[in-house]
Amino acid sequence: MANPRQPGFDLRSTYLHLADGGDALPIEVRPTFWPELMSGDSEAEDIRRVADVGGWLVTSFHMDKDMQQWEMHPAGDEILHLLSGAIDVVLEEQGSERVVELRAGTACKVPQGAWHRMIVREPGEFLTITYGKGTQHRPL
Repeated sequence: MANPRQPGFDLRSTYLHLADGGDALPIEVRPTFWPELMSGDSEAEDIRRVADVGGWLVTSFHMDKDMQQWEMHPAGDEILHLLSGAIDVVLEEQGSERVVELRAGTACKVPQGAWHRMIVREPGEFLTITYGKGTQHRPL
């Protein structure tokens, strides 16, 4: 008799892609994921799915240093939920910067198309929900 138990997956090493239409696919996090997605010419099936199908990426990660670049999601909003720690989200809006202070248990919405970065006040764990299609990065 087969063992009916199976392990869950860790959102720190897996993106969960929630496709428009309701399908959810775990995608292994790898260092080349974002560069491949942003290049638009990846042959990897999971990257093509995110680029072509659309939908949301859900993941969790530990953050212990400031972001070294700006990030922007042109296709949709991003939800940042800080599980522990203290992190400031810096949003670039209409030529100025607005800071959202996230503390353990709080969340914010990064508006579609808003350049943003994060400053670590106290290392912590994030849960993010991102409409990843078309994501862009630029230097500070």
